[in-house]
Amino acid sequence: MIDLKKILTEEKQAKRKGGLYHKTQVSLAYNSNRIEGSRLSEEQTRYIFETRTIGFKEDEALPVDDIIETSNHFVAFDFMIDSIDEPLSNEIIKTFHRILKSGTADAAKPWFRVGDWKKLPNEVGGMGTTLPQEVDTEMNKLNTRYNELPVIEFETIVEYHYRLEQIHPFQDGNGRVGRLIMFRECLRNSIVPFIIDERHKQFYYRGLREFDSVRAYLLDTCLSAQDIYKEWIKYFYGENSKTEQ
Repeated sequence: MIDLKKILTEEKQAKRKGGLYHKTQVSLAYNSNRIEGSRLSEEQTRYIFETRTIGFKEDEALPVDDIIETSNHFVAFDFMIDSIDEPLSNEIIKTFHRILKSGTADAAKPWFRVGDWKKLPNEVGGMGTTLPQEVDTEMNKLNTRYNELPVIEFETIVEYHYRLEQIHPFQDGNGRVGRLIMFRECLRNSIVPFIIDERHKQFYYRGLREFDSVRAYLLDTCLSAQDIYKEWIKYFYGENSKTEQ
């Protein structure tokens, strides 16, 4: 049984290029940001990760926030690994948000709370979400229920993501925070993690929208993504690599 948590930690610390940690950093940042409208290509995302510079064509205008949020995502992923042994908490969730949104145009807005719950009501997909004054209570309930479960399974983590997106605790950045949490909690509970491909975002959105009535939509999308990550593990660590479901 390979220990993914240990492998990613060791590759991070060794600053290994071309391994599973490297591939995961680039793919998760690219796909998660792309789902939210980033215009950066996967190759541009990889270039930022590998060189910490922006060597794009002079005539290729890209939003500054796309570049900042990509760089921030790499930092958030490293924070995820560094804090992996800590139980999921409001503090960890807020830290993800603070890292992801620091230095962006949103951070300069007086009504936008970087690293804290939303100040103004918001909607997702035309549907209402938890009101700002109720977010702290609802997040405490969600985390308490989750942390008190005797066993955390794949479906448990996917459901947590759905509940988090229903609350929509931040003014913006909820999806990116939520997808980092799913990856973290899979890793923390010896479950193969996964990355939602931006090409499948409509299936992902449908799964979130209809989770209460048809759980299989979101679960199948996540399981399909997990199968891809299993293939990555097999490529890097051999045909006989075994992992938890």
